[in-house]
Amino acid sequence: MIKVQFKLPPNYSQTDFDRQMSLALRVAPDEVTEYKIIKKSLDCRDKSKIHYLMTVGVGLRAENKYLSRNKKALPYSTPINSLDKIVPKVKASDKSPIIIGAGPAGLFAALTLAKAGLKPIIFERGKCVEERKKSVDRFIAEGVLDTQSNVQFGEGGAGTFSDGKLNTGINSEKINIALGELIKYGAPEQIAYDSKPHIGTDKLTQVVANMRRDIIALGGEVYFNSRLTDLIIKDGRLTGVYIENADRGLWSVDCDYCILAIGHSARDTFEMLSSKVLMQAKPFSVGVRIEHLQKNTDRAQYGDTCGLPPATYSLAAHLDNGRSCYTFCMCPGGYVMPATSEENAVVTNGMSYFARDGVNSNSALLVGVTPQDFGADNPLAGVEFQRKYERAAFSISNSYKAPCQRYEDLISGKPSSKAGEVKPTYPFGVEYADLRECLPDYVINSIGKAVGIFDKKLRGFAHPDALLTGVESRSSSPVRILRDEKGDSSVVGLMPCGEGAGYAGGITSAAVDGINIALKLIENSGKGGN
Repeated sequence: MIKVQFKLPPNYSQTDFDRQMSLALRVAPDEVTEYKIIKKSLDCRDKSKIHYLMTVGVGLRAENKYLSRNKKALPYSTPINSLDKIVPKVKASDKSPIIIGAGPAGLFAALTLAKAGLKPIIFERGKCVEERKKSVDRFIAEGVLDTQSNVQFGEGGAGTFSDGKLNTGINSEKINIALGELIKYGAPEQIAYDSKPHIGTDKLTQVVANMRRDIIALGGEVYFNSRLTDLIIKDGRLTGVYIENADRGLWSVDCDYCILAIGHSARDTFEMLSSKVLMQAKPFSVGVRIEHLQKNTDRAQYGDTCGLPPATYSLAAHLDNGRSCYTFCMCPGGYVMPATSEENAVVTNGMSYFARDGVNSNSALLVGVTPQDFGADNPLAGVEFQRKYERAAFSISNSYKAPCQRYEDLISGKPSSKAGEVKPTYPFGVEYADLRECLPDYVINSIGKAVGIFDKKLRGFAHPDALLTGVESRSSSPVRILRDEKGDSSVVGLMPCGEGAGYAGGITSAAVDGINIALKLIENSGKGGN
């Protein structure tokens, strides 16, 4: 195949696509035998000339002749996009490898091990994704929180009830493998080439269930309502784990290897581990969700151009107070969601369905914090920092209503009393307040400065009626569980991975880390390599 780039108008047809592809190659249309979209991105820098930039791999009838005639042409080979092509087949052990957590890191680690023939056992503290959705729906409808199965805990991990965004800042050939597997299990095919791919909560739940069924079909086991409570260690090596199962009580399971994919909110597990493995507090971010009307976000990005997908944005600023502020997990046409895993605490997150057809856009608006801000010098200081402000948010109304403030009121230093043209989407309802009651002054001041800066990049971002809803405190893990080059923690055989262990920052990077740590486990066990 030949790699080629060309531009297309916003409302292009298949005829437009075929013509521009042929023109870019300077060949007749009937010379093209096949094509594969490699990358598709929307260029909005000049609103009078908005266009798609397409990167495509094209097969030609006389490809060798074409390459010899066009010395600057770039050959293209389809990247590996399946675990089957990189996972060695090995003989199963007497003791199955154990995986704690069924988020993206845990599921992809389990899938890798299952394809190798090692019959992994997954223990997930929450429920399967079908039942987990019922727990989330009940919390929203009745205010009854299941502390073990919620937006943070349960099959699929925290990203399941978000936008299913697949952006990643890592550079790894295994990204294509992760995306290929997601497509295999039901994700839209365009995630393989969209510059800002997403699955959507509604589709991601189906993908997760399909992946679990395949892991079981390959010889794996999955136990829900099963929480890790302790490790069994002998001479510095893991020999087993204790699991608390809802039906069979406390359960000891022998193992030589355990992949720890616990997610960023497993605070009780962090506490248990803090006396057994080396771990440290790490920087993360806190802030709010900011909501605008999606039509205004579209206008700011696209001008008067119609027929485009709901607009997104990604903004960042380094402030004169030494802090950084940035947007994260932007949800076009989305909703602000309750995301606490503890009672008497308010945590916000964002969610979109695949169609992204809600009235508002929302994004996390976050300020970086470091261990120097936590007020203590221990590995769990960041956890307590999060908990302090989540409980402060709850105490404003003594309920799961989220504190909310118009941007104009925030910079004026006064509590809000009502919404303007932007109406809140948080399902419990909001308590209009002054966000200084539930976030540090330096966070509020940084947000105030950053929104003004962002308005120069995205007109209308500083709209007086933009709504700020807090607190957003679970964007990443507050701890890092240290591991060596073999993937082991300070306890040999215990292999931390994914977002909760501090080695990933989203669905895709967590999936890749899960694949990598599973391959290391295979290598460490002497059963194969990559």
